[in-house]
Amino acid sequence: MINVKDEIFTALSRQFDNVSDQYPEDFVKLPAIQYIEEENKVLEHTFSGKQVKEDKSQIRYRIDIWDEKSTSPTAVTVDDVISNLGLVRTQCMDNPSASGFRHKIMRYEGIIDNDTKQVFWNK
Repeated sequence: MINVKDEIFTALSRQFDNVSDQYPEDFVKLPAIQYIEEENKVLEHTFSGKQVKEDKSQIRYRIDIWDEKSTSPTAVTVDDVISNLGLVRTQCMDNPSASGFRHKIMRYEGIIDNDTKQVFWNK
């Protein structure tokens, strides 16, 4: 298993003030960005004797954006930030909300070599 949550958080925090892996507690500072690891699974592994080694991990992250105004400019920045980490955007959609805030959901996926940290996309 590979952990890239710190890299996601650091990259988003360079651009935005209100970033969390939890539902936003504060809607005063907008936009509010939430990132969630939706999937982190073994894609390739090797077995040598009694030792199993995970060689590649497939990951998927969901990024939620909330704002009082259009979420599109923020989504463009999020896309630049996450794409620069090597992940590929697989979804971007508006999610109507009765809260009065605009809400956009974005998903990113990638395959990471656990030794080299190189990111792949096989589709």
